[in-house]
Amino acid sequence: MSGFTLAANAEMLFPDLPFEQRVRRLHEAGFQVEIWDWTTKDLPALVGTGARFGSMTGYVSGSLIDPDGAAQLLRTAEDSLAAAEVIDCPRLNVHGTGLDPQGLPVVAHEVVTGADWLAAARTLERLAALGERHGRVFTLENLNTAVDHPGVPFGRAEDTLALVTAVDSPHLRLNLDLYHAQIGEGNLVELCARALPYIGEIQVADVPGRCEPGTGEIHYPRVAAALTETGYEGVIAMEAFAAADPEVALERFRDAFTTSSA
Repeated sequence: MSGFTLAANAEMLFPDLPFEQRVRRLHEAGFQVEIWDWTTKDLPALVGTGARFGSMTGYVSGSLIDPDGAAQLLRTAEDSLAAAEVIDCPRLNVHGTGLDPQGLPVVAHEVVTGADWLAAARTLERLAALGERHGRVFTLENLNTAVDHPGVPFGRAEDTLALVTAVDSPHLRLNLDLYHAQIGEGNLVELCARALPYIGEIQVADVPGRCEPGTGEIHYPRVAAALTETGYEGVIAMEAFAAADPEVALERFRDAFTTSSA
């Protein structure tokens, strides 16, 4: 059996239920809970569910690159840290730039320059310092640009790994999303092994369709076995839609990541 902590995203499961009830259902099923935009949530009501929260969005707007965007990201990251304190959420997630409700970049960056890389690293250094002061960890998530998030800078897992490695702070880690990585890069087992020292959590969904493990082309039990072999004992979070019944989706996810062999 694996030593993973399993989490599930309340934004994508049980969509017909009020949000607080979604959180309660996931908690009662034994999962940590992840959320996105905390500004739309009744945080004290979420605390009242008794759920353990694993991750939330760590900014409201802004970007890593341009000075105004970086200032906005850092300012709203401080607001997010205050919200994380309310629900006792350890990890706050960020991207290369702010996303609109459809997941598209507020400001697209089709070309990323060397100066952009340096600016992003400086912004992430400041973000890590914020996390250290508040005892929280920011995670930088890779996103695919071919299907879901065209125009997002630093979208590849290779990009996020390079930035997190350059900052080299325990308060800035990777949110390694294997759904996005499969679309953009593939070779998931080797990617996990290389990224292991910098992983804050791993998110999963199957390809195509972004539904639970077992609905697409990724053989997640083999990924689980490889992670067990490398000694990873952190969080695996299902950030996926249910192909049909959410309860069945959660069980398929649990089955994929409680197996120690392919």
